[in-house]
Amino acid sequence: MDLRKLKTLIDLVAESDIAELEVTEGEGKVRIVKTSAVPQNQVVMMQPQHMQQAPMPAAAAPIASAPIAPVVPEGNVVKSPMVGTFYRSSAPGSAPFVDIGKNVNVGDTLCIIEAMKLLNEIESDFSGTIKQILVENGQPVEYGQPLFIVG
Repeated sequence: MDLRKLKTLIDLVAESDIAELEVTEGEGKVRIVKTSAVPQNQVVMMQPQHMQQAPMPAAAAPIASAPIAPVVPEGNVVKSPMVGTFYRSSAPGSAPFVDIGKNVNVGDTLCIIEAMKLLNEIESDFSGTIKQILVENGQPVEYGQPLFIVG
């Protein structure tokens, strides 16, 4: 095989993602293999097995601590009935359906959740005042995620 062809093949393998190239021409056979299996721009970090992590010092226990109860919002929680995108109003720039402090009745529209290009109005299951809005406009929501606190 011609030396120029061989040089061209070596350059081709070096510049590409090819790890191995084998060419047969007549009676001659050439096999080019990259020696580095790890790309040069990739960093692999391994911790030697003989090194062990030092134990972290234990935090001092509080002297007299009462059990901490999770903060439970006062009121009824309106949860998302589906996965989608949360919208507070019917169109960009228009007034939101509800704001904090607004009184709502059962069946009042609280927001819209867009799911699969369908706009679904979410109605209140409770009468009361909007205490909290737990999701930002345009944010994705999950099934069962709390949206509003109605008190």
